Amino acid sequence: MVGIIGRKIGMTRVFDDAGKSVPVTVVVAGPCSVTQIKTEKTDGYDAVQIGFLDKKEKNTSKAELKHFAKAGVKPKKVVKEVKGFAETNKLKLGDSVTVEIFEEGEGVMVTGFSKGKGFQGVVKRHGFKGGPKTHGQSDRLRAPGSIGQSAYPARVFKGVRMGGRMGNRKVTLKKKKIIKIDVEKNILMIKGPVPGPNSGLLLIRK
Repeated sequence: MVGIIGRKIGMTRVFDDAGKSVPVTVVVAGPCSVTQIKTEKTDGYDAVQIGFLDKKEKNTSKAELKHFAKAGVKPKKVVKEVKGFAETNKLKLGDSVTVEIFEEGEGVMVTGFSKGKGFQGVVKRHGFKGGPKTHGQSDRLRAPGSIGQSAYPARVFKGVRMGGRMGNRKVTLKKKKIIKIDVEKNILMIKGPVPGPNSGLLLIRK
């Protein structure tokens, strides 16, 4: 298996053999259940669908209940696909995926949704320096300035950097190193920060 779903707990630090402090993000990953196996022959591509966190049956639609019943697992809150898996025949429906698929020191890709910042201006969103602080200006300190021409072409071009919603976007970080694995508690300690707020969901792939 090449991936697992986890939940971000927060950041802390550990010390390596040389006594050096290493910042890590603690992630509770799995156990995940295999809910569907897709192949080139039946679906047009190879992938494994995995589910994470149990869900109450009363909050699950009939179609979802049949889908999970076919795999022989309880309904799941979160379902994701890991594509490009060439050896799907080694996995069976209902199999459990745990942190044991990884090794300490291994590099992984971590995908999550970044923290949502809401509507922000150009200074925070794009790093603009703002207007002058003197010479009689009163309300131009964090303004964007000119966003186009007047007479010609008399419109604002697409893609001009302006204020808007910031964050809450899908972000993937590559080559994140696994520092420590706790199999009993299903914990991965990944070096450095990862996308999203505490309690945010993550997809961790080899």
